[in-house]
Amino acid sequence: MLIESAYYTGSYPTESKCPKNSLPEYAFIGRSNVGKSSLINMLCDRKGLAKVSGTPGKTQLLNFFEINKSWYIVDLPGYGYARISKTKRREWEKMIQSYLKKRQTLVCAFVLIDSNVKPQQIDLEFINWMGEMHVPFALVFTKTDRKKKGLDVEVNIAEFKKALLENWEELPPVFETSSVLHSGRSEMLTFIEQTNAKLIHE
Repeated sequence: MLIESAYYTGSYPTESKCPKNSLPEYAFIGRSNVGKSSLINMLCDRKGLAKVSGTPGKTQLLNFFEINKSWYIVDLPGYGYARISKTKRREWEKMIQSYLKKRQTLVCAFVLIDSNVKPQQIDLEFINWMGEMHVPFALVFTKTDRKKKGLDVEVNIAEFKKALLENWEELPPVFETSSVLHSGRSEMLTFIEQTNAKLIHE
């Protein structure tokens, strides 16, 4: 897929206030500081499209980006960010869950997992919740280019898959990405392109 156009169209506090057209949506979500904005910019080949910050918790609304005038990327707030009030955290959770459960134009949620860390319970619990709510999703392992002493990305990914299979009969689509090396870009865009094509023929 060639990205011919990509631009920010707006931010919304609730699912009910999101755009009312019928364009398919692909949501991006993960723990804070998982590399979500960098991944979105890499996929769209647009520096600065999604704001990259070293401070977790910057994304606080449902941010929409229209791609090729035919589908949306929806940037959701990160979960698991502790340095906010309990009230604000509950507001974010309610907003995210409402969007994921109610949004009829949501085609797939890309759940981002940091490949540099061992399987985190909060990620596994969120994925299991997605399954219980019947939300279609794919896994995206980020930051696979990082090579640090004592760090084995492949082992972390394998352990995460193994942990998931304790509750799942089979794995969802899985992508391994690096925003630095642009790896995984063509695979994700092909997945989106093929999914959009299926929607047209349904």
